[in-house]
Amino acid sequence: MKIWAKRAPKMACAAATCSVAVVVLSACGIGGDDDSGAAGAARHFAAAMERQDAGGAAGFTTAPGQAGEALTQTLQAMNAEHVDVDVVKPVEYSDGTASFSLKTTWRWAKDRSFETTSSGTARHLSTGWKLTWEPSIIYPGLPYGGQLREIRTDATPAPTVRSKSGKTFMYLQPVNEIILDPNRTKDVNQSARALARTLAPIAPLVTTQVISQKLAESQGKPIKAVTLRDPDMEVMTSNPDTVPGVSVRKAGMLVMADRRLSSPLEPGITNYWQAIRDATAGWQVQMVGPGIKPRKLAGEQGPPGPSVDTTIDQNLQLTLGDAAVEVGQPATIMALDAGSGAILGMAQNSYAVERGINANSTHPVGSTLNPVLGEVDRTATATQQSTDAIMDRLGLGVQFTVPGASAPTADQPGVTTVDFRPGDLNASMMNMGALGVALARSSMGQMSSVPPFVIKGAPTSVVGGKLGELDAATTAPILQAMAVTAKTGDASDLTGAPGLRALVGTNGPQGPGWFLGLQGGKVIVIYCEGDKSGTAALQVAQKYFRIK
Repeated sequence: MKIWAKRAPKMACAAATCSVAVVVLSACGIGGDDDSGAAGAARHFAAAMERQDAGGAAGFTTAPGQAGEALTQTLQAMNAEHVDVDVVKPVEYSDGTASFSLKTTWRWAKDRSFETTSSGTARHLSTGWKLTWEPSIIYPGLPYGGQLREIRTDATPAPTVRSKSGKTFMYLQPVNEIILDPNRTKDVNQSARALARTLAPIAPLVTTQVISQKLAESQGKPIKAVTLRDPDMEVMTSNPDTVPGVSVRKAGMLVMADRRLSSPLEPGITNYWQAIRDATAGWQVQMVGPGIKPRKLAGEQGPPGPSVDTTIDQNLQLTLGDAAVEVGQPATIMALDAGSGAILGMAQNSYAVERGINANSTHPVGSTLNPVLGEVDRTATATQQSTDAIMDRLGLGVQFTVPGASAPTADQPGVTTVDFRPGDLNASMMNMGALGVALARSSMGQMSSVPPFVIKGAPTSVVGGKLGELDAATTAPILQAMAVTAKTGDASDLTGAPGLRALVGTNGPQGPGWFLGLQGGKVIVIYCEGDKSGTAALQVAQKYFRIK
């Protein structure tokens, strides 16, 4: 903090009168380290502002209550990393008043800054010099009840997410978040029941029990009961706002263009899309106040980011969704292109959603990979290679980070999420998919493994080992065993799947159960949980082959 003041000559500070008895106020430039004068009060105010101490700054004004509220609002809304305040040209007058200017610089990350110059006055009271409180001390023209705020801006139009064919798969749309705050209702149970009745026409699964469970888990904090699109709001016969404790919050959300579709890939794709939005985001400082339109004071906004091109096949995604709901237990199904490793779609039923199953979560494979592990051991012995290296090349021993498919977690947010290294016969659907692609490529004479991917141009990270050249001496017996399983083994009852090669297995009566199939240029991975999950996986597979 600096104080800039011109020190006036002593004679200039003497009171002057004229013969016509006109009194002229004398002015004296002030400065130095004297804390008892107007400059001292301004300096203390400025120092408190630099500390972002609204209450401390307000204490040096004539209206601490009003000033404290206004300064708090602006400091919080500006949310600056640093605030620099310089006192400029403080001048005291002989009538016990003074004037001054403040040069304030607000600073944020990425070298963003906003500089203002405001003016104010001070009065000498019985308690000392105080700054006459006016909102214009913060910024010229700021009205009572107004504030400055720094906000994020996003380039328009927002990027869309496109499918394999180039059609819009997901896009940004206004949504309505239905919020229930237990602290704003006298009877939270009654509010939960009333909200469930209101939502029933459009969201029948959001029952009183579901809402009550969310409230119990929130420990007294507001909960988001459901998110609805604008057309959904018109279906309801009553307004959620009328329920005590309920409010409707407008927001924007990346949603499926085809409302029939849903996928566990949505969080990963949204995370990737949001990273683009964040990279192209701008900023703006605004002056806002009662009854006035927000006024832009400063800011920058660059061009919009590119759309996200994916490998998703929308028609296949719909098929996968219909197959996943074939069974009444957790079921997840993923399809990949057998030649490239491109993820064509992934779907799951509501039971799997409740279990939080995703492409990266690892699960016991039980007997599913016995033909694979047997050939890996045989090859390792015959060629004096390590089993780990062979497993890695098959996609089973490595860790994948697949932009657009790796779901954010609390420990590893965003696209940094990776699969856990499968050990003790555990694997993720991503590992199983990579294995299937490696075997399919081998059957086509392409003797190398490739990582799965879903965002075109966004490479998958592979750590913990290396993919690479495949050995026909290993893959051919595995493919033969898969063909036998499809013809005379556990998958022999499946119909509508000519040329099928399959691995089928469970981890005991309680599961989980797996199905890995190569058919029609695609790799199909199915994971089910619960009793008879191996049978459930075959049921899902049969539904897929029947409707594909």
